[in-house]
Amino acid sequence: MHKLLNDSPGEKIMLLGNEAIARGAVEAGVAFATTYPGTPSSEISLNLFQMSQESDLYFEYSTNEKVALEVAAAAANSGLRTFCMMKHVGLNVAADPLMTLAYVGVTGGMVILTADDPSMFSSQNEQDNRYYAKFGNLPMLEPSSVPEAKEMIKYAFELSEELNQPVLLRTTTRINHSNAYVTFGDIKPMQTKGRFEKDPGRCVTVPVVSRQLHVKVLEKMNRAKGIAETSEFNLIEGSGKFGIIANGVSYHYAQDAVKDLGIENDAKILRLGFSNPMPEKQIKDFLADCEKVLIIEEGEPFMEEAVKAFAQEAGIIIPISGKSEALFSRLYEYDPAMVRKNMADYFGIEYTPTEKLSVDNVPEIPMRPPNLCSGCSHRATFYEIQQAAKDMDIICPNDIGCYTLGFMPPLSTGDFVICMGSSVSSSCGFGQATDQKVVSVIGDSTFFHSGMTGLVNAVFNNHNFTLVILENDITAMTGHQPHPGVDMERFGLDGFGRVNIEKVVRAFGVEHVSIIKPFKVKKSIETIKEALAYKGVSVIISQEPCALYAKSLKLLKPRAFKVSDKCVDHKDCINTIACPSFYLEDDKVKIDADTCVGCAVCAQICPENAITPLKK
Repeated sequence: MHKLLNDSPGEKIMLLGNEAIARGAVEAGVAFATTYPGTPSSEISLNLFQMSQESDLYFEYSTNEKVALEVAAAAANSGLRTFCMMKHVGLNVAADPLMTLAYVGVTGGMVILTADDPSMFSSQNEQDNRYYAKFGNLPMLEPSSVPEAKEMIKYAFELSEELNQPVLLRTTTRINHSNAYVTFGDIKPMQTKGRFEKDPGRCVTVPVVSRQLHVKVLEKMNRAKGIAETSEFNLIEGSGKFGIIANGVSYHYAQDAVKDLGIENDAKILRLGFSNPMPEKQIKDFLADCEKVLIIEEGEPFMEEAVKAFAQEAGIIIPISGKSEALFSRLYEYDPAMVRKNMADYFGIEYTPTEKLSVDNVPEIPMRPPNLCSGCSHRATFYEIQQAAKDMDIICPNDIGCYTLGFMPPLSTGDFVICMGSSVSSSCGFGQATDQKVVSVIGDSTFFHSGMTGLVNAVFNNHNFTLVILENDITAMTGHQPHPGVDMERFGLDGFGRVNIEKVVRAFGVEHVSIIKPFKVKKSIETIKEALAYKGVSVIISQEPCALYAKSLKLLKPRAFKVSDKCVDHKDCINTIACPSFYLEDDKVKIDADTCVGCAVCAQICPENAITPLKK
């Protein structure tokens, strides 16, 4: 049995934050869950997917976040407790249904998790999704610890049902990917089937209906404001003239800083866990007893702007600060040392930072930039594109996935990346606006996510570019989750369909469609050249399973290569494809037999044929 399904109230177990959230959803009786995977939220969906194989929970990996939210909205309006999760940029994709779902509301509890990523550990931006709650008039909760995350999602379902409104649960990477002991609670029985009661005056958002629904949304938010005023997740601790307002993990940094600076008797902390709508009265009462207030929040000045407005309304004239050049930045993650220093500076506390250990005698740690894995078929495809397009002035819009790393030297294939699916649509613009040849790249999961509409647009408007779809049979970047083109029987699962990318592309009206096997280098280059010469929309589908995925399924045949004595040290292998299995020893190229997967791409590009299979 999956460890998160154990019905053992009182048991303490060490869990990842995302595991704790998944357990909290189970304890809340969640019956229906949807997602498109995205770090830092991916482990939530992985655990729910696994548990769905052993329970009555319905779980699906949807084609994108918009679809995930729309599927979940239907379930929530059939009376089921429903959970929809995504990373922060995923909520951009889901924003269209989100804004109107706030008008429609729900009849069953619905929690929408948005996992923000300060410092952009695995993201293209670090937007602050608290503004979605304000923008959409939705209640929002923010946990400060792993155990609290489990309890907070349970409360979020209750709050959703009390208000008949979706509730946003905002986490950050530090919560999602931290570990802590969590105490299991009772598992609420799930209701797996509901009934949709027709209610056009609520559910059919034509203008005449929506005008009335907007009124009701604001009424719900007024009710939520009253609930926030007395919420256990908005708490005050300590007393003194110094006021500190914090949220999320910053709350614990603030606690530690107060203790380390020895100002326990001089400072009080207001932690906001129910952060939209803001508890206006509680905040004004808090400010009334302060001489000076520091606001600690990663990201944008979401709380700071509201707190200053509340102070102005109440006629409270005291220094209130947070984001400034002298204090907290709007950039990146915070850490305890930063919070401690800024708190000391702001409140005028004498403080001598701990002297840093000298590392002058420690060798500099070698740089380890992100890299495509050994045997990754994307590397071969990028090399083949560069060879086929030699002496051509090309633009290569790339997309979001492992293959984004193709922009790194020496492959240097990737000139424009903004969001999932943008490679196809932006190619339309580049092809029309310039005389350069456009070759765009997208992964299979991303193609299903948001690449198809761009391709339809390209065919209809008769654009001129070549699209390379990297079909590696899995959603690789976020941890090998399935997508509509995956053979689910490889997971030992039945009952799933499978969508053939080639048939989809041809059905869209693309007339020049090619299939390549990227580990067959010469033939692939020739095929790409033919596609590049075609006037109009051409599509190349590069088919080869992800090496790590294939290894996990034992599909790889162990066959390492070595560099023989024929090598005359051109280093073409390193300088053109830079596979991480290569290394230099006495300035000679060697291959690490333990990491080489035997793709043989290097052997095919070596001018001396000096790379040969390693005989065992």
